[in-house]
Amino acid sequence: MAGKRAEEETQVSATGARAALRTATGREAVRWVAAHCRTVPWLTGATVLATVAGAALEVLPVLLLGRVVDGVVAGESQSILVTVGALMVGAALLGVPAAAASTYLIGRLGTDLLARLREGAVRAVLAMPSARIEQVGRGDVLSRVGDDVAVLSKGIRTAVPTILSAGVLVAIATAGMFGLDWRLGLAGAGALPAYALALRWYLPRSAPLYRRQRVAQADRAQALISGLNGIDTVRAYRLESAFRERVTGESWRVRDLGIEVFRLFGRFVGRENRAEFVGLVLIIVVGYALLEADAATLGEVSAAPLLFHRLFNPLGSIMFTFDEAQKSGASLTRLVGALGEAAEGRLVGSTTASVDGRPVGGAVAAPVGGAVAGGVTPYPVTIEGLTFTYPGAEEPALRDVDLAIPAGGSLALVGATGAGKTTLAALVAGIGTPDAGSVRIGSTDLAELDEAGARALVSILTQETHVFSGPLSGDLRLAAPDATDAELMDALRTVGADRWVAALPGGLDTTVGEGGERLDVTKVAQIALARLVLGRSPVVVLDESTAEAGSQGAAELERAVRATYRGRTTLLVAHRLTQAMAADRIAVLDAGRVVELGTHEELVALGGRYARFWRAWREGG
Repeated sequence: MAGKRAEEETQVSATGARAALRTATGREAVRWVAAHCRTVPWLTGATVLATVAGAALEVLPVLLLGRVVDGVVAGESQSILVTVGALMVGAALLGVPAAAASTYLIGRLGTDLLARLREGAVRAVLAMPSARIEQVGRGDVLSRVGDDVAVLSKGIRTAVPTILSAGVLVAIATAGMFGLDWRLGLAGAGALPAYALALRWYLPRSAPLYRRQRVAQADRAQALISGLNGIDTVRAYRLESAFRERVTGESWRVRDLGIEVFRLFGRFVGRENRAEFVGLVLIIVVGYALLEADAATLGEVSAAPLLFHRLFNPLGSIMFTFDEAQKSGASLTRLVGALGEAAEGRLVGSTTASVDGRPVGGAVAAPVGGAVAGGVTPYPVTIEGLTFTYPGAEEPALRDVDLAIPAGGSLALVGATGAGKTTLAALVAGIGTPDAGSVRIGSTDLAELDEAGARALVSILTQETHVFSGPLSGDLRLAAPDATDAELMDALRTVGADRWVAALPGGLDTTVGEGGERLDVTKVAQIALARLVLGRSPVVVLDESTAEAGSQGAAELERAVRATYRGRTTLLVAHRLTQAMAADRIAVLDAGRVVELGTHEELVALGGRYARFWRAWREGG
């Protein structure tokens, strides 16, 4: 039998591009930022005050310079000129710490915003339904909580302080020109249409391009992850070239989009330079006309172009950091979109599952008390007309599947790669929604429950088990937070792990995982099975849970698996036919349909597909 990862790769190739997580609109992102700023009014107020003060102190020396020119022309006393000069020096000296304070406070506010956004995005991803995570792929999810956070973090450190400070400076300098003479102000404002046209040309083209760039990076991450996670299957089927070409293709797409972004930005810079030229020419011409008509002083006419020229640096800063700001904006909309996705993904339904009118949520926290059968009430599983098609796929992965597992019984799924075993197991576990048909636990349709309710009824264990870094007892209590040490040891005893756990330096308190005790594949699988015991759901789905172990470890784990599901209603995706033999009945899948159903003896005697599998298994063994 081929492994779960091979079937997943078949599904990905059949579906093509995965549906991405939601991306918020720019308006939604701005509303989120504004709402965050309102939660820290003192920090927001201090940031605004420091930024405005710093910008005003930068503009003041230019205005005072005009006053000096007028004073010299009018022959005023030297003391007045000295006073104005002292004010200019004072404004310049105070402007430095004000600008520094502004940069610090903007960074502080942005860091606080980023921390909340990152925490919220991670929490939202962890709260998403498993079916949604499977649909979008881990590449998109990881790129949001990884790459997008990194891009936004860089933008908050560099682009955001620059743009905010420069924007305030532009506004104050423009107000200063109107303060000198309204006609000089209007002349400077004559450049605004050119700036507006440049932005109007750039923004509609740049924002979608940056979003496409981020999506392309997510697709590249997904291609890498899928290849690395399924590396054994890739090597077994000699698919290295195909996966290398896929990653190369996605990388070239990211590169091409990066070049397109750079070219677009270069054209934008040219339009901004033309706007600056238009504004400066208008101010000089209008100033000369006013001076000739004796409608303005020489100081005013001299200060106006200096003020407008003073705008070149902040406008240039905005322009040259706008590229980074656009990237940050694109990442912000993706992260805020992930927050909104979690809210939209919440299903209406009771979080306390019930079967035949009886709640089963309480069974999750019930004491283990020895054998599984002694504390869990099993319920039958009924699958009727189940049909499921992956997004973008032309053919359904499952077609009109009808199966039934009696309460406390077991059913093994057998079939070639891509037959639909993993898809059927996921739907029975409540991961995904079928196109047609239903999965019922007792009389309860899983589609009527939210994910918490489904988890109370059905537990799923795949070959991709994981041990979290920390005390072993904490790892086990993920499934039963209130379990005592005695209950943890009972669960470990059920799966045959109590002896090696007792031999650990600290027993249940031993640190395992990264930075702690290293556990082999068999021990990791036993811990996962012990969590399944502690979870105490009435239905369990085992998707090739012993596939990664060696032959000796697999035999040991198969005994542990049988002890784990004894007394529960069980669906097994059989990687080894010895697992299928142990089940009450076996269903053979082919192209999403059940083609054979019966006990091991019945199917061998039938001489069909299962019998051929069995002969191949015995000869290979």
